[in-house]
Amino acid sequence: MEGPVGHRYEAVARALEAAIEAGVHGPGDRLPGVRKLAAQFGVSVSTVVAAEHLLEDRGLIEARPRSGYYVRRHPWEPPERPAPSSPANEPVPVTSQALVLRVVQAAGEPGMVQLGAAVPHADFLPARGLRRAFAGVPARWGGRELDYAFPPGPYELRQQIARRMADAGCQITPEEVVVTNGAQEALALSLRAVTEPGDVVAIESPTFYGLLQAIEALGLRALEIPTDPDEGIAPEAMALALDQWPVKAALLMPNFGNPLGHRASDERKRALVELLEDRGVPLIEDDVYGDLAFEAPRPWAARAFETRGGVLYCGSFSKTLSPGLRVGWAVPGRFRDRVEYLKYSGSSSTPAWPGFAVADFLERGGYDRYLRRVRGDYARAVDRVSRAVARYFPPGTRQTRPTGGFVLWLELPEAVDALALYRRDEGISIAPGPLFSPSGKFRHHVRLNCAQPWDARLERALARLGAMAREAAA
Repeated sequence: MEGPVGHRYEAVARALEAAIEAGVHGPGDRLPGVRKLAAQFGVSVSTVVAAEHLLEDRGLIEARPRSGYYVRRHPWEPPERPAPSSPANEPVPVTSQALVLRVVQAAGEPGMVQLGAAVPHADFLPARGLRRAFAGVPARWGGRELDYAFPPGPYELRQQIARRMADAGCQITPEEVVVTNGAQEALALSLRAVTEPGDVVAIESPTFYGLLQAIEALGLRALEIPTDPDEGIAPEAMALALDQWPVKAALLMPNFGNPLGHRASDERKRALVELLEDRGVPLIEDDVYGDLAFEAPRPWAARAFETRGGVLYCGSFSKTLSPGLRVGWAVPGRFRDRVEYLKYSGSSSTPAWPGFAVADFLERGGYDRYLRRVRGDYARAVDRVSRAVARYFPPGTRQTRPTGGFVLWLELPEAVDALALYRRDEGISIAPGPLFSPSGKFRHHVRLNCAQPWDARLERALARLGAMAREAAA
């Protein structure tokens, strides 16, 4: 088959699609094996695999564990989206977050099907490249990896972070970066820098339970803002909240927010930033999923649109390189000195060895190579779980349609109690909806972690979970 290598898989995909449309391969038929197709088309096995992935993304074929690819019996119809949230319009204290710890602890339990905590399986992570980077640290850094990494953190790491943030539309210097122990510490430090106990913080509804834990720990009150599952918070909704309540900070995830997976447009980000700047309300931006857009380029951060230093940007490599690294950072704008002091007074320093290893991995291009691969991996993982939910869960189940990240938010029929599903002892961990609201909303909602290898065990777990939901909905 002629043509540039980069286009050969598309030509193979078109040929297979034409064969399916012509009835050569009918609904339910198994496609020939990859080696046979490679010989038939005169291409490599990897080219055939890429073509099959493309057809799978288009909904024409589906993979069956240890069996191969089959023509779908029914065309894939995207699910209906969940309704936009409509939370109560008043601030509330955050309590009852103890269940979160049990959900995240289940991520490490042997034998558990891990759909609860948003932790990527090791198969999605660049383990080999990271091991090489860690092993090379002593020779390159000459013992500095054994010292304290006092705030603001190793310069070489801050330099690499500053370079990477240019892809998010943020032109910053290494001096603006404060390295932290993951994004959770960056968020907590940012909240401490701009609030006092009892203050009101505007949040998305639903929002990541880790943000609620930070708000609870600091004695703050959360104000849930109606949130669209595609675009997040509308500037008009935020303006209404600011008119009614003394909001001291807004804590948002504009890029692939957790759990909705929403992505705000640049226009919406700009409008939100301008509104908050005009009202003198700092914006704390959690952008941990920003690099995991299913298609390049990665979206710009809200921080790209600020002009007065009022955005405190928080990032991390926990969702991309490894959750065990605990390498995060803040770019706190005009609050930088305060965040740096709070970092030192709270935890003194960050681990130096992981910081130098990450700096090396980024500098040598390993991170970019990894992202080019893993974006497609996550897109396929989310798509497969979404299709399984459509196949096994009760009629009327709604799903988000994320374009980045690796979580899926489900709105189940109202008769289904997500907490009751969670408590069933079936060896399946899920994250029930009430965890994502300070007021206990979303009782018939569930978040699923899709960053798991697709195999028969995972499909059986989703089928079982769907059956339990059907029983509850009956």
